[in-house]
Amino acid sequence: MSHIITRLFDSFEEAERAVIELERVGIPHGDISLVSHQSDRKHANAKVREPKDLTAGEAAGRDAGAGAALGGVLGAGGGVLAGLGLLAIPGLGPVVAAGWLASAAVGALVGGAVLAGAGGIVGALTNEGVSKEEAEIYAEGVRRGGTLVSAKIADDKWASATTALNGVSFVDIHQRGAAYRERGWDHFDEGAAPYSDAEIEAERATTF
Repeated sequence: MSHIITRLFDSFEEAERAVIELERVGIPHGDISLVSHQSDRKHANAKVREPKDLTAGEAAGRDAGAGAALGGVLGAGGGVLAGLGLLAIPGLGPVVAAGWLASAAVGALVGGAVLAGAGGIVGALTNEGVSKEEAEIYAEGVRRGGTLVSAKIADDKWASATTALNGVSFVDIHQRGAAYRERGWDHFDEGAAPYSDAEIEAERATTF
């Protein structure tokens, strides 16, 4: 049996470390996902695939279709970070993403057609057992410039995976959610306009 562990990070570097730590303790690549707002320019070691000849929706469908065969949006080179690609997720706008969570959030490719995701990133997380309250904070965190890592952890790997992740600085989402609510936020709105780069920089200056 597996359980979901999800962490929000204020920087891509911290999320990258978290993915590396999960891989180090033996979590399969197909069980790890990363979703990072495109405004974070710090993807120094990531091979980001910006589709030149496809729309974001078409690229998402292609990756979702590949995920069925490869266990996630993973590149042939192996490893989650090697498979990062540019996708559009409802409510977030363009994100750099890889893994099963990205596939679930953008939908699936069936008969050549891209099917809408079941509630975007919030629906993808809640379908795996994450509470709606926490899922909305995670999604809002990415919308405001953060990076999300979510992994399916088997029982026999739970202790080693959580210990590894505890060595990486991550966001206390209950505190972050309270900070959002103090400024008038009450839920994640997929219909809201994605944050601009300038808005994200202002958010980062306010939050941390």
